[in-house]
This record gives sequence, C-alpha cells and structure tokens, in this order.
Amino acid sequence: MSKTTLAIIAGISAATGAAATAAIFSSRPEKKSPPAVPTSVPSVPIPAQPAPLKDLKPIVNPNGLFQYGFPGPITDLHPTLSTTSVFDRRTRNPSWVVEHITPASLSANNADRKHSYFVEDETIPSKFRAKLSDYFRSGYDRGHQVPAADAKWSQDALDQTFLLSNMCPQVGDGFNRDYWAHFEDFCRRLTNNFPSVRIVTGPLYLPKKDPEDGKWKVSYEVIGDPPNVSVPTHFYKVIFAEDGQTGGNVSLAAFVLPNAPIANDKPLKDFEVPIEAVERASGLEFAGKLPMQRRKRLCHEVHCTVIVRDYMERQKNLMGKAPGQKAIGSS
Repeated sequence: MSKTTLAIIAGISAATGAAATAAIFSSRPEKKSPPAVPTSVPSVPIPAQPAPLKDLKPIVNPNGLFQYGFPGPITDLHPTLSTTSVFDRRTRNPSWVVEHITPASLSANNADRKHSYFVEDETIPSKFRAKLSDYFRSGYDRGHQVPAADAKWSQDALDQTFLLSNMCPQVGDGFNRDYWAHFEDFCRRLTNNFPSVRIVTGPLYLPKKDPEDGKWKVSYEVIGDPPNVSVPTHFYKVIFAEDGQTGGNVSLAAFVLPNAPIANDKPLKDFEVPIEAVERASGLEFAGKLPMQRRKRLCHEVHCTVIVRDYMERQKNLMGKAPGQKAIGSS
C-alpha cells in the first residue's frame, strides 16, 4: 500500500462522493411555488409521546447469557522477556507485537540461536492457537514478527521469540529471507542514531480490486489441515525512535509491505505510509497519547534505506557483534 495506492483510493473515494452528490441534487424537481394554505385546518390527533428510555422496564434480559460465559472477542495479552503481544484467536496470528531495542541490548551476545526451537504457545487455548503442523509443507516460513536477532541479550529472551504467537506465515524467498530481513536490519541500525527504539509489527489483510467486476475484496489463504492459520496479505511496522530525554522528541514512521517477493533495489520509502493508514487498516491506535509538538518524521531525520546482505552470510553472522556506528543507509 504505497503512497500512490493511498492517493488513488482517496481520489476514487472523493470522486465517487462528488458524483453521488451531483446525482442527488440533479434528481431534485424544479422549485415550484408553494400551494395555497387553506383557511381552515382539520384537527389531527397528536400521537402519544414514547416514555423516556430510563423509565422503561425491559421485559427481557439479553445479558443473562453471560451466566454461561462471555463470547468475546478475547484479547490474549502476552508479555515475555523480549516482546509484548496481543493474539488474534480468529486468524491464529498476533494482532501486534512490540519490542524495545537499544545499543546495549543489541551489543550483548549472551545467546545462541542454534539452541532455540519453534514451539506452540501454550498460554493460548489449544483450539485457538497456531500449531507446528499448520506450517508443515505449507510453502510459507514461520515469519518472526520480532526478529530473533533483536533478543540475543538472553537465551531465554531469544527462545521466547520462537513462540508461534510471534509468527505469521510469510513468503520465504524474496521476502522473509530477503527484503523483510533487510528491513529488520534497518530497524536495528536506528540504534546508531537513537538511544531507544520501539517497534510495533503485525499482519494486515487488505482488499484487492477484482479485475472482473471492479469491486474491492479481501481474499487470503488459510494454511493447516484442517485450515487454521490465516496468511496475511501485508505486514506493517510502526517505529518510535526516541531521543532519550524525558518528554523528548519521538521520530515516527510507518511502513506497509506486501507478503510477496520484493526486489532488493526497491526503495524502502516506497512503502512508507501515514500512521493513520495503518490504524484504519488494522483497527489499532499507536500514538494517541503522543502530542504533535513532540513528533518528528523519522525519514526526515535519517535516510530510510535498506542495506542488502546475503541471507546465508547474515545467518552466519547473526550472533556477531552489533553493527558499528554509521549513518542510516550507508554501506
């Protein structure tokens, strides 16, 4: 959902509204002189006024259902050492996962990924959780929302990033193992310029225009046997880069990327969107308590670009030292 796409959608909405308004006004009959008012007006019975709602005593009790249980939706809020997340029981994916990275947390090297394993999240009821078997031969990666590389300050913290409640089905080649990984690296490099960076990541299920009938529709795959885990059409990241001062400035940016192969030479800024666009698409709110005077635009503060690294080399160096001080976007 690039700026161009948003502009097109907005333009279409605006044009549609204008056309509808024009049609409404054009369909109105010509203004005519009002008919003569008769000198004598017949008496019309006045209907009885309904009683105020507070005075009504209902004869039914729909809330009686709650004696058997509350239907939901249930919010599974799950804090771990390295993440805090909310799980969506309907899609079997997280709604959002937040992490906090600092220069100190990334420079620590107290964990080894080879000791970590993908596991089901047993804090979520079995009938609602994602299963390891759902991903088996699905054609999708178990895509970290908070990357393991961001939690190597502790083996327990690293292990918890492998919970399936921190995963979504992601396209492997060209996305999870490539452009998305470069994007995660960009987020880590922000700590070269900011002492504290908080990142919210999650899935989106966006509409696509049907070429046959021109209608916008939401369509996505569901993996597992029986079908259990929804495959997102897109993923978002909302970034809060803090200057480290109490009540200080926060540099903000939001990005939406398709769950599909992306060419490595594609500019990251092509995926930048207003935070409000992510909020509308996700039904979430991210910065409602952050005053406008404290906000800065991240991509005006740093160069929002990715650095392409070979996947195998990146895996081999995953447990290496944090990247040295350098400008965002430099090689």
